Amino acid sequence: METAHSLTAYLMSKANRLGEQMNDVVSRIVIVGGGSAGWLTAAVIAAEHVNSDLGIQVTLIESPDINSIGVGEGTWPSMRATLAKIGLSETEFFRECDASFKQGSKFKGWLNGSDADAYYHPFTLPDKYREINLAKYWLKYRDKVSFADAVCVQSHLCERGLAPKQITAPEYSFAANYGYHLDAGKFSALLHKHCVEILGVKYISDSVTCINAAENGDIASLSLQVGGVISGDLFIDCSGFASILLGGYYKIPFISKKHILFNDRALAIQTPYPDPNSPISSQTTSIAQEAGWIWDIGLPSRRGVGHVFSSAHIGDDDAEITLRKYIEQDVGKKIAEELPVRKIKINPGHREIFWHKNCVAVGMAAGFIEPLEASALVLIELSAAMISEQLPATRQIMDLSAKRFNEKFHYRWGKIIDFLKLHYVLTQRQEKYWRDNCESKTLPEGLRELLELWRYRTPWYYDELQIDEMFPSASFQYVLYGMQFSPDVIPPREKVKATEVMRAEELFSENFQLTQRLLTVLPTNRDLIEKIKKHGLQKI
Repeated sequence: METAHSLTAYLMSKANRLGEQMNDVVSRIVIVGGGSAGWLTAAVIAAEHVNSDLGIQVTLIESPDINSIGVGEGTWPSMRATLAKIGLSETEFFRECDASFKQGSKFKGWLNGSDADAYYHPFTLPDKYREINLAKYWLKYRDKVSFADAVCVQSHLCERGLAPKQITAPEYSFAANYGYHLDAGKFSALLHKHCVEILGVKYISDSVTCINAAENGDIASLSLQVGGVISGDLFIDCSGFASILLGGYYKIPFISKKHILFNDRALAIQTPYPDPNSPISSQTTSIAQEAGWIWDIGLPSRRGVGHVFSSAHIGDDDAEITLRKYIEQDVGKKIAEELPVRKIKINPGHREIFWHKNCVAVGMAAGFIEPLEASALVLIELSAAMISEQLPATRQIMDLSAKRFNEKFHYRWGKIIDFLKLHYVLTQRQEKYWRDNCESKTLPEGLRELLELWRYRTPWYYDELQIDEMFPSASFQYVLYGMQFSPDVIPPREKVKATEVMRAEELFSENFQLTQRLLTVLPTNRDLIEKIKKHGLQKI
């Protein structure tokens, strides 16, 4: 009898636990905020889960009273995989988003400000990167050829305004790795349409007036100005700088990084081409200024140009004068003075944690730093992908998901900050802004350690601590050697093997030959984009 009683008690306990878990199932996902962050997150999660058998519903609430910042126009190559994953046609993307190809970044004037001061950070890794570290074999040629030109084709293509593929290439395939430049407002509109019409996302145009708590401290529901109350199991804060859930409601502290990355202002202008058939750049160009830098991005219909700067080193009025003088070179003084400018305040940094209880922040609600190297959209992609791929099945395991998410993104934010700071610390410029950037006290500890290591050896993939690094060691190589970084000591521990020397010389030669071939067959950026709009790309 005692055994039977114990078994009955065990079965009842198990049934109760199963019942509790069923009641705890995460199935209602509520996203607060639209824009690129909200709609991209909705698309990634919905594409993975909405049409599954799990009964998951994604709802996006967007206030009609708030305009998106919408100036972030650069993506990484990862966006190709994201668009393919959510089922969006690349042809439609080009037609609807005023998109162009981006193959990397060009930096002008960052070393010393001379006319010859320029280098590339391309999206293509050095040839056979996991097989051989070409950097140490390139060093003896550094006075004859730039590192990027020696180890990949992409800087050559960008310098000539060429596209990364031909019209016969299928969607998302390439001859040279690429991301995009795009109109952020049009991109959000396309994602909105795709999410609602194709992916089954529920859309509510309304404003959140109250956040209602559950007994355990979670968010139970949101009260809306017009639409009543929306309950959810997981709430994703995509409300931009306001961060109304994670920052406003939960009071998660904001960690400033202004002592490392000084830039706290941006001025943005949409600039017409001097001629409708003007070439479209295949890269973001970042031009160093007295107290910041200017971005220049080419779209098919216009250029997006802006000045990012430190208000501690230059005033808003002088920064605007600098920006308009830059534009004047192409459009003339009259047009340059008449174009409207958008002013954006930047608070560089991020939240102390990104996922708290049943609320996770994505996009500017989680943090924001200057747009150097276009990290904003890729952080949205990565956040949405991790939420989707590791979506907690029940509330009981959500805290574990949150812990893993917070650890991952603390690391990623740290690496972004390290990498962006690297662009500043090797300069020879003498303006106060640039000298202040070189002060030892402004260097993150991780970057300081790497620079010390690289005095004695060249960076390589062994320096990567995670398998999915945002910036691989090759990116550090491109910036280091673009800024003419030179080891203080000839690396004695990097043994040069005769077979490796021969292999490196072969790869340098192969890269030269591939470059010559591609330069003869690839169309210009504008020519290919016009063909895509007219004829479309082949489906994979």
